[in-house]
Order: sequence, then structure tokens, then C-alpha cells
Amino acid sequence: MTAKTDNRPLAGLKVLDLATFIAAPVAAGILGEFGAEVLKIEKPGEGDPLRRLGSPSGRTGDSLYWMSDARNRRSITLDLRKPKGAALLLRLVGDTDVVVENFRPGTLEKWGLGYDVLAAENPGLVLLRLTAYGQSGPMANRVGFARMAHAMSGVGFLAGDPDRPPSNPGPASLADYVSAVYGAMGVMMALKARERDGKGQVVDVALYEAMFRTLDECLPAYMKWGKVRERTGSRTSNAAPNANFPTKDGHWVSITTADERGFERIAQAMGRPELARDPRFATMTARLENRDEIEGMLADWTASLDRDDVLAICEKADASCMAVLSIADIATHPQFVAREMFARVHDRDAGELVLPNVVPKLSRTPGRVDAPGPVLGEANADIYRGRLGLGAAEFEALKEEGVI
Repeated sequence: MTAKTDNRPLAGLKVLDLATFIAAPVAAGILGEFGAEVLKIEKPGEGDPLRRLGSPSGRTGDSLYWMSDARNRRSITLDLRKPKGAALLLRLVGDTDVVVENFRPGTLEKWGLGYDVLAAENPGLVLLRLTAYGQSGPMANRVGFARMAHAMSGVGFLAGDPDRPPSNPGPASLADYVSAVYGAMGVMMALKARERDGKGQVVDVALYEAMFRTLDECLPAYMKWGKVRERTGSRTSNAAPNANFPTKDGHWVSITTADERGFERIAQAMGRPELARDPRFATMTARLENRDEIEGMLADWTASLDRDDVLAICEKADASCMAVLSIADIATHPQFVAREMFARVHDRDAGELVLPNVVPKLSRTPGRVDAPGPVLGEANADIYRGRLGLGAAEFEALKEEGVI
């Protein structure tokens, strides 16, 4: 997949993606967006279950979820549970920089593919192990998905309205995507360390820990003062006004301020500049004590206007305000368009697909989306016969045995 003229920063890096579903594969995909050659290892005859999750894509058997999150990689089939499959993987590992997996701890070891075995084949190998609860601790071997991570991390406790049960924070797989970023970052740090001493290492990422890291001051506030933050709906606990507000035409806008100057701008937008001098609202402490009143005034004001009018008035006043956008709004939003956040790729069966584009943006060597998720096993002949040099008879025998 990686062209010889590829100037992306990770061109030449070789990655084996053994994982399934979202978090670890997306981490591998981030590396692929910036030039790494990512080879997806899938179970013969079945493939990654993500292929069957979500909306149809137009390609038989593969969902839009798969097309988006399995981008920028090639697929081969290989049964790692079979000794011959494990042996083939070791041959691939010898010429690989990074392996990504998300099996329960001990699974690779059970197959004779623990890090000690992999590192004996390739001492510089970096192994990303991305699981629900990490590689150690009393919960390490429990099954877990993003929802469990939301619940355990404390983020789930904060999601929702104060008089309602906790809700899921945003998309159901939020923890997977947050963890993927930490996973890719961990791989890059391990590769940087390898430049010094030539040695690889294990990168251990837990879904719940990645989400826990988003809790700003919740931990120190509890440890020092015993403060337990509760659900606040669209509000935040440390600033006011800070919430989502309805508009006349049935939409919502999000308005916030972090200081007195910001509140002055909001008051100006409302046509109520005197509120910034009112003792009830002049400081953040006062506004928090009287937030129901000031946010009620703000809600009455936004509800008297259409969304676009609220946005225009706030922009003129330099007040912090943004529409709460649906995906339908996003699809034509000028900021998304200007920033080229829609990657258009073509698939032989599915036709044109529009996928979220690459983050971050590099000015000189940017990443890109080369292709959607691959067809199951499309690179088998190229990798097994080409890279590993298997003969035709051995290749066919391995297929008959269900190894590949």
C-alpha cells in the first residue's frame, strides 16, 4: 500500500493488526494514515466481527463501520490458534515494527505468541496491548467493551441529567476512540525509545484508564476535599453560564464563559450589559451561586430567537457560542468543508464513500485516507506467496487446512 515516493512520516513502518472491533485497530489505522504499512490478520472464513456491525456499505458482508475504521490496511487470513498459523505469524513478525492486539491477557501466551516469543524473533518489536482493564490487576481477565470503560472510569457517572439515571457519554464507542489515540501515541514513544537502544517494548493501554484521564480535577478534588461531582446535565460544575440552551426554531446552542470578560460579552449579546455589573453575576463565584437565575435569563433569550440569529449576535459580540450540530448539520458545515474533514474514497463494490478525515493535520507531511476497509483475505497471495515465499502447493494446503 505504501508507495516508494510516500513522504508521510511513518512510511516504511510495518504494522501487524491482530485485533478486532475498534480501539486497537483504530490505533493501527492512525499509524496507517501517516504512512505505515498495516496488515490486518483476520480469522479465516469469518474476519473481524466489525465487518458485520452497523449499516450496510454496498459491499456484501462489510458494514460502513468496517469501511471507516479499517481504512488504510490490507487483509490476510490466518488462524493464530493453529501451530502452523502461529509459525507463519512469527515469520511475519521478523520483518515487522509494531504488533497490535486486544485479546484478553494471556491469550497470545496460550498460543505460544507471548511478547517474549515475539521479541526473541524480533528484539525491536513494539507490542501494543489494548484491553478493557489492562494487562494486570484483579480485573485484567474480565471481558469488557467501551460501555464498561465509561462506567468504570467515572465518566458514565457524570453523564446525564441530575434527576435521571446515568447515560452513555456520547457515541457508544467513545472509549475505544480515546484509547486508540493513547495507543498510537504510546507506540510512537516506544519507537522513539527504540531509536536509542534498538529495543522494543510492550505498550499497555486500558480503555477505562484512557477515559479516567479525562476527568479533569475530579480525583484531586475528592482526595483533598471529599468532593464528589454529580451529574449536571449539559451544565459544568465549575463555570456559569455554561450549558445548552433552546432556540425558537427547535435547535440548541451551547454557550459558555470561563471568566468575567467572557460574561460581559454574553451580557452584551443578550442586550443586557448591566448584568455584568450586577453583584449576583459579576464574578464566577456569584454566578455559580445564582446560576439558575442567570441561565434562566439566557434560556429565555435564546428561546426568543432562531438558532442562526443567536449565533450571529454572539459572533458580533465575540461571545462563546456554538450550535449543537447533528451529523446532518456537519455534512454541509463550512468549517468542516474548509478544513477538509470529509475524505472521499472509492470502493469497487460500494462506490464512493465519505469518511472522517485524518487528525492531526501536518503542514509538510500530512496523513491521508488511501482506501476503505479491505476485502477479507485480499492480500493472501501477495503476502504468503510473495513476502514469505510459500510455494503454490504449500499455499493451497494451508488453505485446505484452514490455517489461512
